[in-house]
Amino acid sequence: MKMRKKILGALLSVAMVATTLVGCGGSATTTNDTATKDASSTTASDSTTGDSTAADTATQEVTTKTEAGGKVGVAMPTQSSERWINDGANMKAQLEALGYEVDLQYAEDDVQMQVSQIENMIASGVNCLVIASIDSSALVNVEAQAKDAGIPIIAYDRLLMDTDAVSYYATFDNKGVGTAIAKYVEDKLDLANASESYTIELFMGSPDDNNAVFLYNGVMEVLQPYFDNGTLVCKSGRTSFEDTCILRWSQETAQQNCENYLTGFYADEDLDICLTAFDGFAYGCKAALEGAGYTAENWPIITGQDAELMATKNIISGKQTMSIYKDTRLLAEKCVKMVQAVLEGAEPEINDTEQYNNGKIVVPSYLCTPVAVDQDNYKTIIVDGGYYTEEQLAE
Repeated sequence: MKMRKKILGALLSVAMVATTLVGCGGSATTTNDTATKDASSTTASDSTTGDSTAADTATQEVTTKTEAGGKVGVAMPTQSSERWINDGANMKAQLEALGYEVDLQYAEDDVQMQVSQIENMIASGVNCLVIASIDSSALVNVEAQAKDAGIPIIAYDRLLMDTDAVSYYATFDNKGVGTAIAKYVEDKLDLANASESYTIELFMGSPDDNNAVFLYNGVMEVLQPYFDNGTLVCKSGRTSFEDTCILRWSQETAQQNCENYLTGFYADEDLDICLTAFDGFAYGCKAALEGAGYTAENWPIITGQDAELMATKNIISGKQTMSIYKDTRLLAEKCVKMVQAVLEGAEPEINDTEQYNNGKIVVPSYLCTPVAVDQDNYKTIIVDGGYYTEEQLAE
């Protein structure tokens, strides 16, 4: 019976690999010039990013291919956001440089599609899974299948909740992202010494993404005292995470919310701050503000996250104030090192063993450091760091 199962498994693996090679060709190439560059391109300086290893030198350090090879399944949430395209492409390139076969799949924010994709990866005989979840609560059963099959799982960017099947977690410091956004606003307006009040509305991340909660907590840790003393005034009254979270990080919902706020609460007074947790939200707020007749004279502070190409262009033009730069090359490199360590029986690099309790276990994690970028420093961090070129930003 065991021999028959092995033969059947081998045949199924061959069939699934053939299917994957056909189905995945588009995902590997659907990206901008940045993502298709050599993943070893230079990142921002160590003193800027807070990480000791830049993406280029780190990639050079792990150029030796694994003798046994192996297959890695990479499950990404969507191609609707530029950052996920870059994440997938960077990870695929770095894993393939190490000699691994890569099955990269995007689920286009369809939860059941992601479940099916991971099931297929397990059936095809992957040796390791990297999962950036859409809704991690929907993945508990398929993660248990992977654990039963002896397949290690690494959570990528978004923590996998309520499971003991996850081995490690690679992400940016998500509370640090919120803190950086809030501190930028605090410093920009000198809130500690403000003699006047400022109006603010919040646009927070998806309630099914644990990162969004960490980010919100980081924001409020800095800004809550200013809400308490009246320096910051939210006229809609929506300041809790439950009242400000936006399902699936929807740009359309953010725009609709902003339009409703402007109509309902700011007909006779300007909105001073759109504190958003994502560049997509910033785009939605920009459209709403333009529709309401805002100009350069009363344009509010608009924050964001991911430093997408369009967001960086908007920062240059003054339509977005800042964003959080998260070098996807660096995060991909840290995750690839985790995969390599797991498959070679080594201990991966970890710098946090306390923060990320997923309801079942505390997941050992590596946290990359986020950096705020605006008109004053985008050239040093983004252009000089090789993330975007001046030509891309001028297009």
